[in-house]
Amino acid sequence: MNDLGEHSSVEELLSDASERACRYLEGLSGQRVFPGRDELLRLSRFGEALPENGVTPSKVLALLDECGSPATVASAGGRYFGFVTGGSLPIALAAQWLAAAWDQNACLRVMSPVSARIEDITNSWLRDLFGLSDGWAVGFVTGATMANFSALAAARHALLARLGWDVEAQGLFGAPSLRVVVGEDVHVSMLKALALAGFGRSRVEKVPIDAQGRMRADELPPLDARTIVCAQVGNVNTGACDPIDAICERSQEAGAWVHVDGAFGLWARASSRRAHLVRGIEHAQSLAMDCHKWLNVPYDCGVVFVRDEPALRAAMSLQAAYLPSESARQPGHYVPDASRRARAIEVWAALLSLGKRGLDEMIERSCRLAARFADGLLGGGAQILNEVVLNQVLVSFGTDDRTKRVINAVQEDGTCWCGGTEWRGSAAMRISVSCWATTEDDIDASIAAILHIASSVA
Repeated sequence: MNDLGEHSSVEELLSDASERACRYLEGLSGQRVFPGRDELLRLSRFGEALPENGVTPSKVLALLDECGSPATVASAGGRYFGFVTGGSLPIALAAQWLAAAWDQNACLRVMSPVSARIEDITNSWLRDLFGLSDGWAVGFVTGATMANFSALAAARHALLARLGWDVEAQGLFGAPSLRVVVGEDVHVSMLKALALAGFGRSRVEKVPIDAQGRMRADELPPLDARTIVCAQVGNVNTGACDPIDAICERSQEAGAWVHVDGAFGLWARASSRRAHLVRGIEHAQSLAMDCHKWLNVPYDCGVVFVRDEPALRAAMSLQAAYLPSESARQPGHYVPDASRRARAIEVWAALLSLGKRGLDEMIERSCRLAARFADGLLGGGAQILNEVVLNQVLVSFGTDDRTKRVINAVQEDGTCWCGGTEWRGSAAMRISVSCWATTEDDIDASIAAILHIASSVA
């Protein structure tokens, strides 16, 4: 074994890392949610010139912990409500640690039989949770942006193949034109994925939305077999879900492809009380979601689902003389990246640990806590701008100026962290309750801090 440095065996180093990580997690409840000025200034120690001689691993780890840990955003704790960011379930974190020690390349079965087998099982579990038939293809990617891109690549292949065009071989130069239809509140990651897939951000046809940001199915333009309709479940501001059933019905009649961006909202299907919000997802042609949001596994982990398995495989597969040619499913043929970590392992661990009932309760609990947050702020004089149907709460404190000042002061205070957004031309605070570790006490402490700050902002 290579020398790891003075007094640093593998066991000693990993034990030290484990102790430091546990100490960090145990101290989250007493830590500012966003680091203060002193903690941020200490990050300058990372900017030193690369030394001629290496530093011992134990000292490297100590520097990372002592200067890095205090400067983290405490998104793994219970009082971070920004950007629909989940924490990490302890079992998911532990599974990722072990998988990192295995250091498997999950591209091919021959490269990692264990990760391929776990991915097969996890795919089956996810299809069952979301009511999808066995024929749906599943791929593990970095997040919803890559899941959206992968689904669009499959749609691009399928629609152009109907017109006799091999897009993987011939590209888009001279290809028959395709249409893309989105709602007016389409998420920026969807637009980015459209740009990556060659469809462009501005060539989309936008459909009017209702007061909560849901696409109006009755306002869909005439559709045809050259059209991709991009719907969403889980509006990033309100949590509202497009009427997928009605959209799919209109689209199927015309032969259009329906893709659903469900980064966090798709998990409503796992809640017995919220599943109706995403009714009809099984009738779409493709879905995208994140696992590092509501499933609370570590970053980064997303999933793409495509009904037309050959279309996804055609868009994503890679071939070379040295690659296996057997018919068994090769994970790398369903995603953009070849060298890839075994993301399915922590998803498998989280799902096995929770079971269907535990997952149902975790999703439902976040929704209940979001409603508690909204009720508490409303009772304190704030305005709630959305129907709190999932885990998103939009708040106004009167004028745009006052709302922005309250948001800035809350972020500076450190009790909790909530982001800002714009809703219908006005400033708003955006609260996302997504972490398994959040408790009623966290919600109540955050409400008290926000209302106290709001009362002091003229």
